[in-house]
Amino acid sequence: MSATVGLTVTHRRYVPYAHAHYGGSLVDGAYTLGLFGDVATEVAIVGDGDEGLLAGYSEVRFLAPVQAGDVLEASCEVVRVGRRSRELRCWADVVARADPSRGASAATVLDPPLRVVEATAALVVPATGA
Repeated sequence: MSATVGLTVTHRRYVPYAHAHYGGSLVDGAYTLGLFGDVATEVAIVGDGDEGLLAGYSEVRFLAPVQAGDVLEASCEVVRVGRRSRELRCWADVVARADPSRGASAATVLDPPLRVVEATAALVVPATGA
């Protein structure tokens, strides 16, 4: 079993207000990077039958703020497969956002979604047969 180029995994997660750390209900960038770790783990399980290890990022770009009340869609795609390493293209989009101007619990589906983070990551899996 070995991951193949093009394998893509996506998770969706609601961003709770408890994660807001800054004015305007902003959430720190580490929140989205944590989601990438979860998605990369599933990529390793699906592609290699092991949780693997997200070893690091060679590039991270924060493109727009993430806010409490957002629904984030985080995805990773395998773009290169080495013997034990996988290069991943990761991205996160806000697909829905709280809209307090319409009411305390109002929210809006974003069409199109708002791209908030892009990254390139290295995933390491055990050698075959290990």
